[in-house]
Amino acid sequence: MTDEATKGTTLEGRLARLEEILARMESDEVALEEALKLFEEGVAHVREAEKVLSETELRVEELLASGETRALGGDET
Repeated sequence: MTDEATKGTTLEGRLARLEEILARMESDEVALEEALKLFEEGVAHVREAEKVLSETELRVEELLASGETRALGGDET
């Protein structure tokens, strides 16, 4: 796996990588096969980012409803 593929382990990293992918795909120099690989990587980053955002939204809703807190990753504090 390349550095580009592993860069997006955080939401911020995924968004930065998506920007890089978009810039590369918008260039006139990208071949069809490379564009397809970039698109596939981009879709994976979008799906993971959506998952993180959904989990965060659920956590915020739980906190607002109960007033309790818990550590990131689901561990109770």
